[in-house]
Amino acid sequence: MDGESTAPFALGRGEDACLLLHGFTGSPWEVRPLGEALAARGMRVVAPRLPGHGTTPEAMLDVDHRDWQACADEALAALSGSRRVFVAGLSMGALLALRLAAHHPERVHALALVAPAVRFRGARMALVRQLCRTPLLEWTTPWVDKGGTDLSDPEALARAPVLPAFPVARLRDLCALQDLAAVDAPRVRCPVLVATAEQDHVVDPEGGRWLARRMTAAPKVRLVSYPEGFHIIPRDVCGARLAREVGDFLQPWREEDLRLQPDGAARGAPPP
Repeated sequence: MDGESTAPFALGRGEDACLLLHGFTGSPWEVRPLGEALAARGMRVVAPRLPGHGTTPEAMLDVDHRDWQACADEALAALSGSRRVFVAGLSMGALLALRLAAHHPERVHALALVAPAVRFRGARMALVRQLCRTPLLEWTTPWVDKGGTDLSDPEALARAPVLPAFPVARLRDLCALQDLAAVDAPRVRCPVLVATAEQDHVVDPEGGRWLARRMTAAPKVRLVSYPEGFHIIPRDVCGARLAREVGDFLQPWREEDLRLQPDGAARGAPPP
């Protein structure tokens, strides 16, 4: 993989910050258009590269979901000097983002969950999820080859840096994050935008809607669904629309300090 295209990035200089988290076997390249759009709206944007990602298949051997969550935690802590902090995640990154909001409600002011990987799509992946709970899959198929990534835009697909393979053991970690995010969802107490793609070949868009229903403590949950494009929404044909919707969703919470409402309302309540 091209290390430059998959490198972490930081953009913008605003008082408010947004942490962007990429997906499983992906890299910050996936979310850069969203980051550029938010930076253009006056935000500081930071996108780390999760441990083991964006370099070689072998780099995935010695990491697990705890390392990915620790990386997200550290990146969030590094933004503590910002006026407000928002978190947006793609796919597995959405699961990490949700867990940050659930465990650090005082730090995360709003969430954008893009194609959250809460449920795989198709019977084959449902079977894989069951097999991940046993050593059988690792014994029979220790590596999974990747022929590409889920993009409908041919130009974006041609430019996409793709990890050629990954250890099947890491699917167990992804499944663990699915379970943890499902448990944590009712603990989220900030506004949430959930965006799904109906033609996603990787995750079931119904899973995003199911996750939205579980976030019962969130003061606002907005669902958007795109009929065009595939899983990597920020890089696909609806990427510009997603960027506008995320920016517009976050804007009201940038304009008021909701941690200290004069009427005593909880932080994260929608502005009047």
